[in-house]
Amino acid sequence: MVLEIKISNFRSIRDEAVLDLRAGKISTPKSKALHANLFKFGDVEVLKTVALYGANASGKSNIINGIRFFHNLIFESHNFNQNVQFNCRPFKFDGFAKKPSTYSIRFVTKGIEYLYSFTMNKNGILTEQLYHYPNGKKAKVFIRDEQAGSDKRDIYSFGTSVIKRPFDVAESTSNKTLFISRASQMDREIPKALFNYFHEQFILNYHLYSSKHMSELLGKFKPQLLEGLQLADSDIVDFKFKLKKEKGKSFKIDFPSEDFTFEDSETEQLEIKTYHKSSPDVAFDFSSEESLGTQKLFHVLLTIIDVVSHNKVLLIDEIEDSLHLKIIEYIIAIFNTGNESQLIFSTHNTKLLDFNKFRKDQIWFVNKLDNGSSELYSLYDYNEFRDTLDLEKAYLQGRFNSIPIVNEPNIIYSSK
Repeated sequence: MVLEIKISNFRSIRDEAVLDLRAGKISTPKSKALHANLFKFGDVEVLKTVALYGANASGKSNIINGIRFFHNLIFESHNFNQNVQFNCRPFKFDGFAKKPSTYSIRFVTKGIEYLYSFTMNKNGILTEQLYHYPNGKKAKVFIRDEQAGSDKRDIYSFGTSVIKRPFDVAESTSNKTLFISRASQMDREIPKALFNYFHEQFILNYHLYSSKHMSELLGKFKPQLLEGLQLADSDIVDFKFKLKKEKGKSFKIDFPSEDFTFEDSETEQLEIKTYHKSSPDVAFDFSSEESLGTQKLFHVLLTIIDVVSHNKVLLIDEIEDSLHLKIIEYIIAIFNTGNESQLIFSTHNTKLLDFNKFRKDQIWFVNKLDNGSSELYSLYDYNEFRDTLDLEKAYLQGRFNSIPIVNEPNIIYSSK
């Protein structure tokens, strides 16, 4: 689960943007009725879903892309060479182009809370820190400061007996590489657990699954998939699937002789047949006879079900892209039935701005300021705005400073 994310100096995000998924203290009747929108981690209540609203070009996508950029750095930095320059794109005005970009995330994996952060510029990693709370108390795992000296023992300090032989890892970690990426590669326990969390539990977009994994999900969640398809006005009433082994040839080369051969091989392919309301006995091939929209929806729903059933976190930009409002509401409802899964998404769909669906602390706004930077803030900050008022109407009236500003078009008509 994610508790908090902070980003600064990334594209239009000049000053620190804080996205807090810990629930606020709200005790109104409507918020109490939405108890399914929360889950508990110890004494802390955590939000299952948060929505980002704002005008076009306000910076909503920069929040999403910032999270994706920094997470991809965790996945890939152990592969980078010294000639790499990072495409972190700091804020270009007010001297911020020469300042570092920062990222911080507070999260929980396997029941333990962690606080991980780093700063960087286009030339490399500048600082990196990891703390954990194994007994509810903050304890240092490591601190890194590349400007503290030239010796690794000046640059790094480690908590007692947390990572085995930590300086072996530090010696092989260049300023182009995050320590946890290198330490995970070198099989160190805590960094490996963190790397696996970011790689397996924090999902950055909709997934395409292997045939075997997809077959397992279809077997477990067929009724939910059918319900989602039918909500989208699909007339699919049933589908059947099976894994097929297809024989073929694979290429093999022997080093150092460089002799090559073709060998018999088998691959697993998933075959899906759909059946429609008008002729329920006639089978359609899913991959060639169903529309691209139906195929996309199928994979979207598979991702949602996988995320919710395994308590993962999903990050989606423009959730309404090609999806009907009923499907979006269905997706949110699935998350609300889950245990500890979470959804962070941006949207323009104002019909979701409803206090019967969301609490105040689940609604976030992104606003572009006059200096070109983006600010992120929550409806929870508006203490005077009660949840008995019309939220959608207030948003469209500009009460929260984050709606599109549209001027009348200057069109000159001529008649001949």
